Amino acid sequence: MKKQIIIRGLLGFPLGIAFGYIITIIIGFAMGESDFSPCVPALVKTIGSEIGAVALQAFLSGILGSLFAASSLIWEIENWSIAKQTGVYFTITALGMLPIAYFANWMEHSFGGFLFYFGIFIGVFIIIWITQYMFWKVKIRRMNEKVDRH
Repeated sequence: MKKQIIIRGLLGFPLGIAFGYIITIIIGFAMGESDFSPCVPALVKTIGSEIGAVALQAFLSGILGSLFAASSLIWEIENWSIAKQTGVYFTITALGMLPIAYFANWMEHSFGGFLFYFGIFIGVFIIIWITQYMFWKVKIRRMNEKVDRH
């Protein structure tokens, strides 16, 4: 299990960086920006240089990728209920995501900003959870149908 955590964490690091950049591109398009902003201006101001801010954001995105990838092993603990898996996975990812979002200035540094960002996190988590649940439910049903035919 420890070996799998390390392997997934290492594989998750570059994926986290990639997702981080994809998200900045999507946000740029959604906001109608004509110039690419690799990170929020508040992070550049905090760090003091754009290259330093971009490097920090890339590193933090990599850490997030590692966290999400390594903690995905929770879904493979067969003797845990889906509720327990969901609760533990949510807690681990939220405890990693929220401080990183704060330090990367992805959220406003206020209680309202925290609540807004946490609400977005919960919403995205629920959408992904339901999508994955439905995907695996259909896949398992089809596998069971094949077994029943034989």
